[in-house]
Amino acid sequence: MTNTTSHDTFQAACNLIPGGVNSPVRAYKSVGTEPRFVARAKGSRIWDIDGREYVDFVGSWGPMILGYGYEPVLDAVREQLELGTSFGAPTCVEVEAAEAVVNAVPSVEMVRFVSSGTEATMSAIRLARGYTGREKFIKFDGNYHGHSDSLLVAAGSGVLTLGIPGTPGVTQGAAKDTIVLPYNDLDSVREALEANPEQVAAVILEPIAGNMGVVPPKPGFLQGLRDLCDAHGTVLIFDEVITGFRVALGGAQELYGVTPDLTTLGKIIGGGFPVGAFGGKAEIMRHLAPEGPVYQAGTLSGNPVAMVAGITTIAALSQPGVYEELDRKGKKLADGLCRAAGSAAVHTHCNRVGSMSTMFFTHLEVSNWASASTADTDRYARFFRGMLDRGYWLAPSQFEACFVSLAHTDEEIEAFVDAAGEVLASL
Repeated sequence: MTNTTSHDTFQAACNLIPGGVNSPVRAYKSVGTEPRFVARAKGSRIWDIDGREYVDFVGSWGPMILGYGYEPVLDAVREQLELGTSFGAPTCVEVEAAEAVVNAVPSVEMVRFVSSGTEATMSAIRLARGYTGREKFIKFDGNYHGHSDSLLVAAGSGVLTLGIPGTPGVTQGAAKDTIVLPYNDLDSVREALEANPEQVAAVILEPIAGNMGVVPPKPGFLQGLRDLCDAHGTVLIFDEVITGFRVALGGAQELYGVTPDLTTLGKIIGGGFPVGAFGGKAEIMRHLAPEGPVYQAGTLSGNPVAMVAGITTIAALSQPGVYEELDRKGKKLADGLCRAAGSAAVHTHCNRVGSMSTMFFTHLEVSNWASASTADTDRYARFFRGMLDRGYWLAPSQFEACFVSLAHTDEEIEAFVDAAGEVLASL
């Protein structure tokens, strides 16, 4: 389609694609406007097909940590394109990528690449069940682990954004073994494990929640889960699809010093290409086919283009000072937003870990879904539209993260904070 507008393209898309989009949050329904269709991006900037330029703080939902169009990644991809895009056969770059992940992530002794974060978490749950011989698992409300059936119970991300009640299309049979507990509530986990002796295969969580907005773990929560899982023979799974390579090279488990049994990864390890992975203790991973009885497969798993993009991205993130710089920029943005909200006398609560943050439009401290859900989503929608009009690309949902990349400059962050102050004052 050429010489068209975002509005016209969206109208055409609605006749061809359910809701006009291929992922629900992109429809902008919760922020009361229509989506802008993207034409291109470079560095920290994104352009829509209407010719408008924005400073982007979504970064394709996290993976563009180096900025868009990072030249070493593009060079690696161009070289691989000449060699081939997909083989459905083993390649050397898969082994090189696996070595990079194993060397970086504390819990990962062996890794299996897949094509998405959803596939990674679904497979990790299946592996934990096969390893333990148990069927139940524990997840936390507001945590999103992809859209496989049993993981959509009390899920975050687009499910929260769109206010979808329950889990339509998910059978009672698929959901019956899912135990949903409040995030950051260690006592509830202890009680659930005691009430279901030798029945719980796994506890899965985002070690830093990013799909109900950014919600960090309370002190002792992650270590408490580690201790409880050890005591009950339960597999501890960290879903680091967002936090892996984002908050530290080794993810949240490196940042907090707590090692899970299995870890799921995605986004950044593909350098922006579709990819996911799950890995962990060799003892558990060796239960996967063809070495063990737990089946998992995928024709596009370990796709060579995604692998070379991931290898190059991880190499860049391994350089000294990278995460200190990301943390500095993340702090500059989040602190600036808090000051701007205070000056405008708008009730907000800001959560931040490293280069990811969320400003919740609530006066409460946000530590779980119950407190996150008190946020004023209408006020966020007005804030979103005001920032979009001023040339800033934010997540079209209160319950998502704001991401800073290495490509963002201090001047861009300062201008963003100034614009936010104007919009907040108008609310």
